[in-house]
Amino acid sequence: MSQINYRNVEVRQQEMIVLEEVDLKIQSGDFVYLIGKVGSGKSSLLKTMYGELDVYSGSAEVLGYDMAHIRRKQIPALRKRIGIVFQDFQLLTDRNVKDNLDFVLKATGWSNKRERQFRIEEVLELVGMQTKGYKMPHELSGGEQQRIVIARAILNTPEIILADEPTGNLDPETGRQIVELLRKICAKGSTVIMTTHNMQLLEEFPGKVFRCENHKIVSETMENQSKLEEPNTEAKQEESEGPETLKTQEGQEHQESEEIPTPEENTVKTEENNQ
Repeated sequence: MSQINYRNVEVRQQEMIVLEEVDLKIQSGDFVYLIGKVGSGKSSLLKTMYGELDVYSGSAEVLGYDMAHIRRKQIPALRKRIGIVFQDFQLLTDRNVKDNLDFVLKATGWSNKRERQFRIEEVLELVGMQTKGYKMPHELSGGEQQRIVIARAILNTPEIILADEPTGNLDPETGRQIVELLRKICAKGSTVIMTTHNMQLLEEFPGKVFRCENHKIVSETMENQSKLEEPNTEAKQEESEGPETLKTQEGQEHQESEEIPTPEENTVKTEENNQ
């Protein structure tokens, strides 16, 4: 089942074309990477998926919503079904971890305090932060803050998680742990779409790959990624060995076979010399 279906979509920022001719189909349960240079349109594409940026033209559907014609009053209902993980965390600095999460639950319609507390404990345990609920954001490391951001994103059991460079501000090992956590969440049923510059993560945690480049989006396979990063030296050698090279090699082999005397020829020459 397609949760996201874009056909010939154009995305603009202040009348400047960011992406065009976007054809993108993402199925339920997919783990998707968006890769590309800074400014190539990765974050802008994510913003169109939760209504932060308008779709300029084309057909764009997200969880059944027509994103090209969605009304402002429909966006809160859409966002309740989408979890967003920001690179810069965006935690409320004036309250502790549990209160940050409680704020989101209240805003999304959870009126029962006991149910909110149970859900908060549940997501904190899922992200390995069950003992950090009373910490203030500034008391947490970058990796711990990102785990809280992921906990916040999954509070309402979203169908889609959009993660914009979730490892960008983290050291390699902590970044790997964050992606591993997102993979576990994906395995529980949520679709995950993640932007990244870290090609190593693609090798360790395979998924669907789309590259943003030259205002377009191109689907790539992991096999193509490997070929791009490690050119096939055998193929290059075969290309350099054109018809003329092969003929020269064959001629050399033929010449060498003529110049090497057989044992019988050696015997005749020896007898002639003795005479």
